[in-house]
Amino acid sequence: MDRVTVTEASQVSEARRRALAVAHSIGFDETAAGRVALVVTELATNVVKYGAPGEILIGIYEDGTGSGVEILSLDKGPGLSDLGLALRDGHSTGGSAGEGLGAVRRLSDTFDIASRPGSGTAVQSRLSSVRAAPAAATFGAVTVPLRGETANGDAYAVRERADGWTAIVADGLGHGPDAAKASEEALRLFRQHQDKSPSAILSAIHAGLSHTRGGAVSVARYSRDAGKLAFAGIGNVLGAVVSGEASKRTVSLPGTAGHAARRIQEFEYPMRPADVFVLCSDGIATGWSLDAFPGITGAHPTLVAGLIYRDFARARDDATVIVVRGDGG
Repeated sequence: MDRVTVTEASQVSEARRRALAVAHSIGFDETAAGRVALVVTELATNVVKYGAPGEILIGIYEDGTGSGVEILSLDKGPGLSDLGLALRDGHSTGGSAGEGLGAVRRLSDTFDIASRPGSGTAVQSRLSSVRAAPAAATFGAVTVPLRGETANGDAYAVRERADGWTAIVADGLGHGPDAAKASEEALRLFRQHQDKSPSAILSAIHAGLSHTRGGAVSVARYSRDAGKLAFAGIGNVLGAVVSGEASKRTVSLPGTAGHAARRIQEFEYPMRPADVFVLCSDGIATGWSLDAFPGITGAHPTLVAGLIYRDFARARDDATVIVVRGDGG
């Protein structure tokens, strides 16, 4: 995802410029791109007025709901005490027309927001090139490179199956282009072997990364009928099954995929349709928690991923969070 830090008004136009570049790169016409520009402008302006410093993240989504541009607005400002009032047209606490969030919601194909007093605000918007009825998303993700890098050493994929899904996060050793090559090769091998068990997929990736610098890789598969999540990991790409306010962390074994792994072992965890699975590269602090936003697992998966990234990203590495629903939304 492209990331724009927002601290003052001049950065609003930079966020709009980058969002338009993403929209045009995937074939949006001028009308659809104009919707993207309006959404980013409103969100970035809100950050300047109420939540600076903050970030605007801009990326491309593609899943069972369709494809298009995805935008996240993340800040650690004072938060909103009344979301309903904030979304009402005409409401303003900053002397503006007060139509920012209401306009974003109307323009978006998918919209979600989380805010609490003292905990900041996060807004998620998806816009497709053709307006469509909203549909439930199985997964969402945030992935950004280390500041100053254009190549992202992290990569992820989620593949839906008849009875669930299979997911991977690969974190190439270090950062920059060589780390990106390792993680991209891990995804190529994942796609080639995705019908195998997580441990067999991981074994194939480990064998196939020897010509790269290697990295940390974890693979998970949810089987809805069995009510289980199978997980295999090498290195510090760590996961958790989140059930209500409780979470069960997964076990990943020491090593570097492609170079050193004494053993590859698969572990099973109970997972219900209402649960979510979170998988993070080590650009996210291991002590991440959703305690500041009770009940947030019911929100859009990208919004949940955005909150974890906002509150727990480390400054020294690429950072990736994926959130996958058990019930597909």
